[in-house]
Amino acid sequence: MRGMNKAAFAAATGVASLSALAVSPAIGQSPPSALQGHNTNAPVTVASDRIEVQDRADRAIFSGNVVATQSDLTLNAARITVAYTNRQGIQIERLDASGGVTVRSPSETARGQFAVYDLNNRLITLVGGVTLTRGASRVSGGRLVIDLSTGRAVMDGAGPPGTSSQSGRVTGTFTVPQRSN
Repeated sequence: MRGMNKAAFAAATGVASLSALAVSPAIGQSPPSALQGHNTNAPVTVASDRIEVQDRADRAIFSGNVVATQSDLTLNAARITVAYTNRQGIQIERLDASGGVTVRSPSETARGQFAVYDLNNRLITLVGGVTLTRGASRVSGGRLVIDLSTGRAVMDGAGPPGTSSQSGRVTGTFTVPQRSN
């Protein structure tokens, strides 16, 4: 993640919480969160305009219209660095994405400047002008952490230094059930 060191990214881990289901329209009007229970053991497929393999560093850098998919989860970005281990074959541990990052599941879409998908810990973290959308409901902030084990999403207002965040606050617009008068 060029321009943002690991310490600054780690310092961005905050404490405000938001359930991913809270972003949904009224209960019963949309499917449950597809993020909960996502199969992180499914194979990861990556397509891009270019790849640079740095085998001694156990990483591959994909650039240009990058699309990474795993089961029904899709990650789009200008650049994705794949960190892997080379024991008993290549095993992906982490994806670092930058440049107009979008993460899509069947029911949610999250956008930000940067993202880290930690496959071992089953966490996706987006930073920099982040939005999480489900149906017509939308939440915005500086940083979003999605726990794929639980489906829980945590949004913080301020992102780490060097990223854009609107006001340093979390904002949201939520749909309500339509009632007849």
